[in-house]
Amino acid sequence: MARWHQFVLALVFLTRLPLERLLPPRILPLAASCWAFPLAGAVVGAVASLPFLLPGPALLHAALSVALAVWFTGALHEDALADFTDAAGGRNREDRLRIMRDSAIGSFGVIALILTSLIRVTAISVLGPWHLIAATACGRTATVLTLGAMPPARMDGLGHAAGRPGPRNLGLASLIAILCLLWAGEGAFIALIAGLAAMGFTIWLARRWLGGHTGDVLGTASILTETAMLAAFALVI
Repeated sequence: MARWHQFVLALVFLTRLPLERLLPPRILPLAASCWAFPLAGAVVGAVASLPFLLPGPALLHAALSVALAVWFTGALHEDALADFTDAAGGRNREDRLRIMRDSAIGSFGVIALILTSLIRVTAISVLGPWHLIAATACGRTATVLTLGAMPPARMDGLGHAAGRPGPRNLGLASLIAILCLLWAGEGAFIALIAGLAAMGFTIWLARRWLGGHTGDVLGTASILTETAMLAAFALVI
């Protein structure tokens, strides 16, 4: 039953599904549910694939898919990407952390959102549901791996409160992501390399700019990994 509650917690955290009533009254540590993040990501991908069932042009399906994913997740990762990208304008670590907590969005964040949205829509227009599900599952796995790769950059906030996932959770999350990726078929290996490169770039930037991770770093790792994998699938196919 503990595994079920951890899966529900992952869905509550990563989506807008109103499942809080299914959780036990005691507080569950978020790090313990990290193994289920790729499963929650697969659910996001499945929901985002629903527009494929509609008639009409593929480009419209792709645009509707991205819009549905953004709504279903509450723009959680898009908001993180905008905040983390805006930190590029900071002069030092403290300045970057301050910028990331500012609710206003800057030019770097706007450009990052436009570019990633364009890439996602264009890529999805030539892909199928399994490619989308694999990319969203692996994107959420990147969150888990990034959480385990670095200490938190500040002693408060989501990144610190989440805790550190243990080796067992990291391994299980990675295994689930690989299984989802294998179902995607052609282009899986190239997509995996692209996703790892995007995640690695995010981790490198976070170490250089902040000295660790924050909630915005985790969300950025997720959306950049997903976007890179979608682009790789599209280029191969």
